[in-house]
Amino acid sequence: MELFETLFPFGVEHYLIGGILIGSGVSLLFISTGLVGGMSSVFTTALSYVSKASFFQEDQQLKSRQWRFVYAAGLILGAFIWILLPANGVVVTQLPWWQLAVGGFIAGFGARYGDGCTSGHGICGMASLNLPSFVSVIVFLSTAIITAQIISAVIPLN
Repeated sequence: MELFETLFPFGVEHYLIGGILIGSGVSLLFISTGLVGGMSSVFTTALSYVSKASFFQEDQQLKSRQWRFVYAAGLILGAFIWILLPANGVVVTQLPWWQLAVGGFIAGFGARYGDGCTSGHGICGMASLNLPSFVSVIVFLSTAIITAQIISAVIPLN
């Protein structure tokens, strides 16, 4: 029980609620439109407005721009609503901007290289029983666990 409290010092309720909301949103999108709600392609779609590179001008990018922006706007609106709720507020990180930028670049590169982000493969791909998504999630999680173990050995939390 002590390990559980160490791993989840603020409880698990908000994780459960968030998971239910994300799963419901992705399911609603798929059931109502047949569209798969992965987020990594939103950035690629956005670049189709400003880049003339052939990859960004493919039909897949051009035809999906409108619904992907509405989808992304819903995520931003949801985060804004979360901040406005009295019990939540703004979460501020203590990391320097350059570490956030490097992490964002690595995550973005990995999402493009892996043909989808962790949430897209984990939520949409696995729900569709997509074998490459199962492999991707195993690689993502294994890499995260190994990295966390190495970092915690090098930089102890206490």
